[in-house]
Amino acid sequence: MAIETEAALTTEEEEEFQTEQVLTIVGGHFVHDTYSAFAAPLLPLIIERLSLSLAQAGGLLSFMQLPAILSPFIGYLADRVSLRYFVILAPAITATLMSSIGLASNYVTLALLLFTTGISVAMFHAPAPAMIGRISGTQLGKGMSFFMAGGELGRTVGPLVAVWVVSTFTLEGSYRIMVVGWVASLILYWRLRNITARSHKRQDFREMLPGIRRLLIPLLGIVVPRQFLTTALSVFLPTFMRLEGASLGMAAASLTIWELAGVGGALVSGTLSDRLGRKTVLLAGLSSSAILMLVFLGVSGWLLVPVLLVLGFTALSVTPVLLAVVQEYMPNNRAVANGLFLLFGFVTRSLAAFLLGVLGDMFGLHSAFFWSAMIALIAIPVVIFLPQLEQ
Repeated sequence: MAIETEAALTTEEEEEFQTEQVLTIVGGHFVHDTYSAFAAPLLPLIIERLSLSLAQAGGLLSFMQLPAILSPFIGYLADRVSLRYFVILAPAITATLMSSIGLASNYVTLALLLFTTGISVAMFHAPAPAMIGRISGTQLGKGMSFFMAGGELGRTVGPLVAVWVVSTFTLEGSYRIMVVGWVASLILYWRLRNITARSHKRQDFREMLPGIRRLLIPLLGIVVPRQFLTTALSVFLPTFMRLEGASLGMAAASLTIWELAGVGGALVSGTLSDRLGRKTVLLAGLSSSAILMLVFLGVSGWLLVPVLLVLGFTALSVTPVLLAVVQEYMPNNRAVANGLFLLFGFVTRSLAAFLLGVLGDMFGLHSAFFWSAMIALIAIPVVIFLPQLEQ
C-alpha cells in the first residue's frame, strides 16, 4: 500500500484498517518499551555500583515517571502540529539513554538520564495511539489492541534482554545494544514520514473543556480503582510470592507469566469491543479480574499458574478498550485524550503503590492484595456512566 500524504486521507482510506502501517507502529512500540523496561531489573546492580539507599533507588524510578505530567501538553501539540517525528525518534532516544545507564558515574547523572528517558517515553505514548487511531479506520479497538499488545510484549521481554546484556557485556558495556533502537527509528521514518497524528478539525482548549469534563469523572472512576489491582500485581507480585513461601525463581516467573498473559488480553479485548461494544468488554474485564484476584489469594501450588494466566489476561485487557473510549469520544483531540489518560495513569499508579505499600507494612501484603480487589470492584458500576460512545 502506498504511503498516504499528510494532506488528507480519502473516505475509503479512513475506514480501512491499514495493517502494514499499524504493525509498523506496534513494532516501534515493542522496541521502545523493551528498552524502557530496563530500569527495574538493573536497579540491584545500580544500587551496588553507586552505593545507593533503597529510598534513593526508588526515587530513580520516580524521576523516569515524572515527565508523564507533560503528556497532555504533548498531546495538545500533536493534535495541532503533527508530532510524528516524536514517535519516529523516540525508540532511538530511549534506547540510547537506557543503554547508557552503566556509564553514569553518580546519582545526579543517572537521575538526569532517567528523567530525559521519561520525556522520550511521553513523546512516544501521547501521539502514537492517535496515529494508530487515524489508520485503524472503523476498527479502533483492534488498533488499540495491537498497540497495547506490542507494549506489553516489550515490557515482558525487556527485563530478560537487560539481564542478558549485562551478563554478556557488563553494565558498563550495555551501550552496545542501543543500535537496535536506531534501526527501529529508521524503519519508522521510512514507513511513517508522511502519516500525521494531527486532527483535521482543530479545537482550542476552551472548546475541548465540555467534552473533557463529561469524560473525566467516569474515566477517573474506572482508572483509579482499577489501578490498585494492577499496581499490586505489577509492583508487589514477586515480593508477595516470596512472602507466601514461593522460591525465588517462581517469584520472578510469576510476573513474567502475568505479563505474558496480558499480551493476549490486550490483543483480544479491543477487537472484541469493536464487535460487542466498549462497555460490555469493560464490564467483563473489570469484574472478572477483581474476582480472579480473590481466587488467586485462595489457591496455592501449581494452581497459581493457571489463575495467574487468566488474571493477567483479564486485568490487562481493559487498557486498550479505555484507549479506544477516550479516542472515540474525543475524535478531534485524540492525542490530548491519550495524554490525559497517561497523566491519570501516572498519578494513580504512584498513589496506589504508596498506599498499598503502607497497607502492606501495617497488615501484610495478603491483606493489601485483598483490598486492591475490593477497591477494583468500585469501577464496575461506573462503566454505565461513560458518555455515549460514537459508532
